[in-house]
Amino acid sequence: MNPISILILILSYFSVLILFSYFTGKKEVSNNDSFFKANKQSPWYLVAFGMIGSSLSGVTFISVPGKDEGAQFVYFQIVLGYIIGYFIIATVLLPLYYKLNLTSIYTYLEDRFGKYAYKTGAWFFIVSRTVGSNLRLLLVANVLQTLVFEPLAIPYWITVTVTILLIWVYTFKSGIKTIIWTDTLQTFFMLVSVGICIVVVSEDLGLNISNFSNFIADSSFSKTFFLENANAPTYFWKQFLSGIFIAIVMTGLDQDMMQKNLTCKTLKDAQKNMFWFTIVLTIVNFFFLVLGLLFTEYALKYGIDAHGDALFPILANKHLGIVVAFSFLLGLIAAAYSSADSALTSLTTSFSIDILDIEKKYDEAKQVAIRKRIHLMFVVISIFVILFFKYAFNDSSIIDKVLKFAGFTYGPLLGLYSFGLFTKWKVKDVLVPIVAISAVIISLLLNNFSFDWFGFNFGFEILIVNGLLTFLGLILIRSKQN
Repeated sequence: MNPISILILILSYFSVLILFSYFTGKKEVSNNDSFFKANKQSPWYLVAFGMIGSSLSGVTFISVPGKDEGAQFVYFQIVLGYIIGYFIIATVLLPLYYKLNLTSIYTYLEDRFGKYAYKTGAWFFIVSRTVGSNLRLLLVANVLQTLVFEPLAIPYWITVTVTILLIWVYTFKSGIKTIIWTDTLQTFFMLVSVGICIVVVSEDLGLNISNFSNFIADSSFSKTFFLENANAPTYFWKQFLSGIFIAIVMTGLDQDMMQKNLTCKTLKDAQKNMFWFTIVLTIVNFFFLVLGLLFTEYALKYGIDAHGDALFPILANKHLGIVVAFSFLLGLIAAAYSSADSALTSLTTSFSIDILDIEKKYDEAKQVAIRKRIHLMFVVISIFVILFFKYAFNDSSIIDKVLKFAGFTYGPLLGLYSFGLFTKWKVKDVLVPIVAISAVIISLLLNNFSFDWFGFNFGFEILIVNGLLTFLGLILIRSKQN
């Protein structure tokens, strides 16, 4: 595909999203109940389907297929852990959120501990989601800049600015109400894209319904369970347990993901949403890994030098024809922006309610005016974050490290919610920020030096350690009051 064709595809795609935004918000008064909670009228099946796109960013779209050559199906061990984590969310966290009728899930921390714990939880989410979601978008922006905008002599900063402003255009009025519908559309595009790519590559490799399963099972890239070396980051129980807690914190303790669940009419609907979301997400992740295996086998068959994150883009745009190239770009855009638009809305929600307390301080008209300014503020912040990391750290390994660091910010949330749910103790609220920050610092030190100190390498399970350190710190600052 030439740059002009790709540009037309991108503009057409955003035109469809803006059209969806117009019709979903046509009869809608621009109020906060609609923007934050979609008036609690979202059909659970749309929420479940749309959450797939929000869970799978552009990084997932590119990186998961690229993992097979070096790591085989090791990622699926984490996905299996997700199943348990989502079950805990549906049976423990969702009943709590619906019982308290929350708009922001971090309001729970104020009721349970106090103002400092509440603000600590909200700030950890805001920092993590601001950095993490924009770095994921940066990866996609880099691909689009290389394929489209650079050949057209369009500067990178214009690419990023226009892209994020387009997201703002279709979310500024009705927020989460619009996103429920646009994410459903974007998830559909993404899944169709993956399906087309699998079919085209399978045909080239001579695969059909009768031999497809055997080919996958016999491939050296499809090993899934790693039980040989307990010290290795790929060890099954490390990955599986990490998957449980990753699901809990990055879905159940994440305002971005839970905000969608809280738009369902009832708790029962929200739980049905989580049940079907779990099934579909597990299947989708498996097919991403299958796609990576097929691409890896294809590259080896034809001697193509494409590895890791470059595997999918190179094969799609240079070797597999116009249909796959079109499907790749459509799926990449859908995966990237279904994650970015919900992040923008959830950050607006959390900052408005958790940091500025607009629901407690202002009337409805003033709340709407402030929320609109906050929404635009995060548009500007997103642009600056992407440009900062692009030009200050134009190194993928640096970006990977920052993304991993963002994952540490969920550890204190895990510790705070665990302590709140499984103990009846109060804490000295003013000390909670110190405990949370200390847990992150200690976790970072353990992650970097644990092998030198103990001969042990931490993988994703450092999240569990981070949460445990926060939990222990909260025990140390228990209040004598019951």
